[in-house]
Amino acid sequence: MRSVCVCDMLACLLVVILKCCLVGSEVVTCSGIVPMVYRNDKISITDFGGVGDGRRLNTKAFNEAIYRIQHLRRRGGTLLYIPPGVYLTEAFNLTSRMTLYLAKGAVIKATQNTANWPLIAPLPSYGRGRERPGGRYMSFIHGEGLHDVIITGENGTIDGQGGVWWNMWRQRTLQFTRPNLVELKDSRNIIISNVIFKNSPFWNIHPVYCSYVVIRYVTILAPHDSPNTDGIDPDSSSHVCIEDSYISTGDDLVAVKSGWDEYGIAYGRPSNGITIRRITGSSPFAGIAVGSETSGGVYNVLVEHITLKNMGVGIHLKTNIGRGGVVRNISVSDVYMVNVRKGIKIAGDVGDHPDGNYNPNALPVLKHVRITNVRGRKVQQAGLIQGLKNSPFTDICLSNINLHVTTGSKYTPWKCSDVSGGAIEVRPPPCSDLIGTKGTCSHHF
Repeated sequence: MRSVCVCDMLACLLVVILKCCLVGSEVVTCSGIVPMVYRNDKISITDFGGVGDGRRLNTKAFNEAIYRIQHLRRRGGTLLYIPPGVYLTEAFNLTSRMTLYLAKGAVIKATQNTANWPLIAPLPSYGRGRERPGGRYMSFIHGEGLHDVIITGENGTIDGQGGVWWNMWRQRTLQFTRPNLVELKDSRNIIISNVIFKNSPFWNIHPVYCSYVVIRYVTILAPHDSPNTDGIDPDSSSHVCIEDSYISTGDDLVAVKSGWDEYGIAYGRPSNGITIRRITGSSPFAGIAVGSETSGGVYNVLVEHITLKNMGVGIHLKTNIGRGGVVRNISVSDVYMVNVRKGIKIAGDVGDHPDGNYNPNALPVLKHVRITNVRGRKVQQAGLIQGLKNSPFTDICLSNINLHVTTGSKYTPWKCSDVSGGAIEVRPPPCSDLIGTKGTCSHHF
């Protein structure tokens, strides 16, 4: 077994190096939210018969190693080291007070045998699987009710081999909702860093009902035609920091969620205290999104220093009739985008429903949104803001926005309805609902 006594220290060193490489000396980070923990106890997957030849199944080795961590309960927790090699395995569960550490050249690869994939109950805030009624397939790497969990390393890879799942979705042969790549549920004090996530069957990283989560220095990759491969989806979670990462997928890069229609309303757990900064990426869908599942409410979201290329929508706040929930205090600043279909979209008619039992009178409320310092080139349409007739979007404030459109005319007009707020130095000029009312935004800027 290769010595791993310096593995956690190496992870910390990589964090320091990457931080220093960022422009400017006053870079704010979220490192203090969840401290990196040094593990005195270290084991290797090879100690439990793990073989990284890409062919032999390592499910037994992972289960036995994690069982040892869970039941031996060494002081300070345990680091599970994955040496270089390709470790094929079925889905497995993590445990508390553990570090999953992937060395450079290490790959944890999901089996493509979907017939034996474990099923779990639907999330209570969704009431059913997100794609299909009933339960859902367990995420490839899963955890529930955990604390003090770290997934890190030297940029090793977690590969979901999602192609077989994407084909089932396209062919309409799915029996249950596809598995996420990593899901942590009802958990706290989580760090995910310095790992490559690749080809997720469904959403990539899904912290749900979690608190104190840091996701940084990750790379998330999936083909642009892969269905619903969201990058990072904090869901009914609080005190979450997502920063310094590259994401290129087939759906939203980062999407803040909080439950689906009547189920999310009943569960009543919001997402709040979410920080998203220094994200770079591309996708045919949204760069940074809130929604469309917002039934538990979303508030106090800070987004800053985002770079987007080849996008469907740059910034997308989205909800729907039947959602209920309040979306408020959303601050977005310092965004650069190029080759984007729509720069800014805020809409109340997006997303489907779990069933026909949603309440059409459960109207979402969206207010107190600040978007400032946005630049864009090759933008087909600068903005679209469509509130709901019986629940208009209020206090939507835009400042210092310059989106160069690609049409022959000088300006492509914004489209707006059922919205109020203001605008300061916005080009192309926004719709009349916002023009000339900058006084309503003065307290924001």
